[in-house]
Amino acid sequence: MRGRFQALALTVAGAGSILFCWLSAAILALVTLRKGVGAGAQLLFWALLPSGVLMYAVGDSGPLMLLVGTGMMAAVLRSSVSLPLALLSSTAVGVLAGLAMLLFGGQYLDQLLAVFSEALATFEQQLSQGGGQAVEIARPTELQIAGLMGAGTAMLATLCLLLARYWQAALYNPGGFGSEFRALRYPPAVALVTVALALLLSSLGMEYRTWAVIALLPMSFAGLSLVHARVRAKGQGSTWLTFFYLAWLLLDPVKLVVMVLAVADSWFDFRRRWAGTDVAGKGD
Repeated sequence: MRGRFQALALTVAGAGSILFCWLSAAILALVTLRKGVGAGAQLLFWALLPSGVLMYAVGDSGPLMLLVGTGMMAAVLRSSVSLPLALLSSTAVGVLAGLAMLLFGGQYLDQLLAVFSEALATFEQQLSQGGGQAVEIARPTELQIAGLMGAGTAMLATLCLLLARYWQAALYNPGGFGSEFRALRYPPAVALVTVALALLLSSLGMEYRTWAVIALLPMSFAGLSLVHARVRAKGQGSTWLTFFYLAWLLLDPVKLVVMVLAVADSWFDFRRRWAGTDVAGKGD
């Protein structure tokens, strides 16, 4: 925020790096949120040069799509001033990133498939030696890997946007980000559409299940928001959240429960019920 040159230097420096492109994306989002879509678009133009070179040389469109996707989500948030709408646009980001990988990253996908096949072959050999019977594990396809990459790009773009929003609040509105994130909630119609889309994609076969994850990302973050709101309502500390996130990262059933709660919250608005309970409790 000190000046255009500082923002440009940091964004371009990380844009061509697989490890640090997330930092460039977050800076791009911060500039877009604070200075406007025009200033963000100028920054994105220069950041596309190193990320474009990386895509041409290696075939990995991930950094480029992360920058474009985060910039798009930041523009939606800047224009609408709606965090739920901005996070809902992550679905489009994930689909576009997956399609870009299929169209432009054929060589890169082949390399990833070779790595997966080698790892699975080693694992099959170990299982066969231990059990005495030959074990075969289905190999992933290009469509599955592209969907997985798209979901990862959408997830990372969302995290970059949230980081930029946190930076903005820390600089100009301390405490504002926490209140905004804890209020994240979707109406029943949106919840139904996202779940129906995910179920439809899953019904098409294993190849499309990674794409179904993209449709559920907004509801996943709505569920995490609900957990943060519950912790705040109960006055629990950060230690509880740390254990929760460890469980969320390691255990798939926890992810499922969080999404189910987010869908249920669309109808029942648990935050309002908790607030009413807290008020009643204080009056007793």
